[in-house]
Amino acid sequence: MKADKEVRLSWTGSGPVFDGGPAGGPQLVVDGDSATGPSPMDLVLTAVAACMAIDVKVILEKGRVPFGALEVTARGERRERPPRHYSALQLVFNVAGAPPGTRPRVERAVELSREKYCSVLFSLRRDLELDIVIEGG
Repeated sequence: MKADKEVRLSWTGSGPVFDGGPAGGPQLVVDGDSATGPSPMDLVLTAVAACMAIDVKVILEKGRVPFGALEVTARGERRERPPRHYSALQLVFNVAGAPPGTRPRVERAVELSREKYCSVLFSLRRDLELDIVIEGG
């Protein structure tokens, strides 16, 4: 396989805790108990929120839509039995400081991320329920 990315994690010797990250990049702690760092599923939720937030920011900037702040809150619902994947996600986008009348452009930026650009979202199950809420803008 020709890999585009590589991540390496090493067990710390304590509980379900690993440290590592991308080769040559910033390092992080991953904790299966969420005590000393985010769990793998916390990271999945964070990755979806970050991916879409970055897409929306870039799309708005390319469209010359000014805004003062962009915040995304992600909530996930997991299956009760293994595999405990996310069955539903809710992403709440809050765009502040955008001029009046720009909401349709914010909605379009979110739609483009959801339908075309967010590679993290496209890496998840196709039967994932996704609810998006836009506040502000």
